[in-house]
This record gives sequence, C-alpha cells and structure tokens, in this order.
Amino acid sequence: MTVITPFLIGFRREEEKYMMTRRILSIVLMTSLLVLTGGSTWAGDMEIADVTFPGQKVVDGKTLTLNGVALKTKFFIKVFAGGFYLETPTHDATEAIESEQVKQFVLHYLTSRATAEKLQDGFKEAIAEANPPELVAKYRKEIDLYASWLDQDMAPGATSVTTYVPGKGLTLVFKGQEKGTIADKTFAQMYFRYNLGKDADEDLREGYLGQ
Repeated sequence: MTVITPFLIGFRREEEKYMMTRRILSIVLMTSLLVLTGGSTWAGDMEIADVTFPGQKVVDGKTLTLNGVALKTKFFIKVFAGGFYLETPTHDATEAIESEQVKQFVLHYLTSRATAEKLQDGFKEAIAEANPPELVAKYRKEIDLYASWLDQDMAPGATSVTTYVPGKGLTLVFKGQEKGTIADKTFAQMYFRYNLGKDADEDLREGYLGQ
C-alpha cells in the first residue's frame, strides 16, 4: 500500500505548476515568432529538382530573402526550377505584386525543349491571361518587347533572371546577357501578376508565395 504524504502531495503540485509554466512559456514564444515572421520563417537555402537557391542574396545594394521556390512542368517534362526573392518576404500575392521593393525571379532551365518560339508565345499568352484586357491592350508594346528578348533556345543549366528595382524598372538577364529594362511600374506589376496573380499557374504561384 502506497502512502501519500503531504510532502509528496506538495512535490507533485510544484511539479505540475512547473510543467504548466513551461507550456505557457512555449506558447508565448511560438506566438511571438509567428507575429514577428508573419506566420512563417524564411531562412536558409531551398532545393527543388536538384537546384539549390541561396536563402539570401544582395541585389542593387539590397539584401533579398528567398520567398519560395517552384517547379514548372509541362507534359511530365521538368521545364525550370524557379526562385522568388524580395526584400520583405510575404505570403500575400497582392503585396508581392504591388509593393515597391527590389524583387527578383531566378529561373534555372532543366530541358532543351524550351525553344525561343515556345518561350515567346508562352509568355505573351500567359501574361495576357493573368492581367485585365485593358492593361494588356495598353501595354502590348512592352509585352512584345519583353517577349522579343526571349530569343534563344534554352538548355539544362541556362538561366533567366528578371529583377525589379523601384525607380529603375524591370530588367531581364537571359542566358547571362542583359537584354534591357522596361521602366514602367505598371508593366512590372503585370509581370509579377503573371507569376503570382489569381490567374497565374497555380503550382508556381503557391510555390513562390510559400503557401
């Protein structure tokens, strides 16, 4: 027969109070982290389809953080692995599209089937589908100009890097060659809407936004 002494009762009460305090502190700590990070943490490198994207990089004097990565596939073919960087990470598509901060998409191609013709036609079709018709009509010249820069067939290891810098515009570096810059801020938002908007490729959008 076990005898429960006042000492044991007191000890157990103190132990229960200690465990309860630990649980409360853990909850407070986790809540603080969620508030500070917006519900998630963005830290460290990410890998997808054997392509590693660094967790941070410096662009135009600003430190950008990797917001998310995604894999583009078509007919079971891996087309490219992409990473989305910006100064202030976010899960919110509107914030990512419209915010005035340095932002960058880095695409690593994984196939030789991404020909210049397919890239150009695909870009023009997708950006038109992702944006209001009146904007597409108004910015047809800029759409065609950006598409014209996609003028080479891609191959495994080739890259395409598109960077937005407030006050400068949207710049494309394609297979290591700087193609040009489109200064208009609204066109830049159209470009990011084509990647992140509600009518963008769902898998890419969710990957880039870390959803």
